Amino acid sequence: MTHRTRTRSRICPSCDGFASAAVTLGGRDRRGHLRTITAHCPACHGTGIAVRPDARQEVNA
Repeated sequence: MTHRTRTRSRICPSCDGFASAAVTLGGRDRRGHLRTITAHCPACHGTGIAVRPDARQEVNA
């Protein structure tokens, strides 16, 4: 019996699949919560998956 292989997803080389990160701004608000912002990878726009070069050209066309 043959094993089915899963198709490999292309992980973004810029962020290694960790596309979003919470960054603390320092300090706390009035209720005591940390002030944070979410930073997304500029290469994959927060998806963690790299776009194929040929698909990227179709989108820009």
